Amino acid sequence: MKHVMGRLYTSQLWRSMFRHGLPDSNRTRAETIFYNFFLHIHPTKVRKRSLRYTYTWGLGGLSFGLFIVLTVTGGLLMLYYRPSVPQAYWDMKDLQFVVSSGQFLRNMHRWAAHAMVAMVFLHMLRVFYTGSYRPPKEFNWAVGVLLLVLTILLSYTGYLLPWDQLAFWGISVGTNMARAIPFGLGEKMSFLLLGGNIVGENALVRFYVLHCFILPVAGCVLMGIHFWRVRKDGGV
Repeated sequence: MKHVMGRLYTSQLWRSMFRHGLPDSNRTRAETIFYNFFLHIHPTKVRKRSLRYTYTWGLGGLSFGLFIVLTVTGGLLMLYYRPSVPQAYWDMKDLQFVVSSGQFLRNMHRWAAHAMVAMVFLHMLRVFYTGSYRPPKEFNWAVGVLLLVLTILLSYTGYLLPWDQLAFWGISVGTNMARAIPFGLGEKMSFLLLGGNIVGENALVRFYVLHCFILPVAGCVLMGIHFWRVRKDGGV
């Protein structure tokens, strides 16, 4: 086995991808991680105890994996969905009864969304109970809180898109709660979300844009910062 691995490490194919020679020293191993496009988000040195699976339970990686699932399934759902009042509900029905595997695709997106909210929440509990929010990691803790809020907003904005009774009244209750914010901010927040004073076409378009573009882009930016800070802070 060692002979096979040695030939692999010295092959031209391997050296074209990894240009730091054999991983026979700590310096070479560190350079391999630091200069690799796919590995550079990891710190070159980590505490041995943090490598135990029972320390993190992989909750951060599971959250990111679910985000990828949601991005892929959401993109496929967009091919069959039109964000307009006359068509939105019937497009959902077509996905359920007409489109091949449409119901499976929609359920996969829905349950991945529920699972992501749970995973992000559990991830933050793990960070809290293991003290991983302490200096110098308090900035990344704040970024994580923003990511939790963003995850909940992504789930909430997707609630209106089926345009059925559950979605209509769910959004009505949520925006009425926002309207209760004092100092006149509630009315402005509700008007900004709905694009008016009622749950109608403007609200559907705004929630669609928030759900499919604005919030995912903000999430990608914050996740990039989050991963970068994990690396700069020396791992978990």
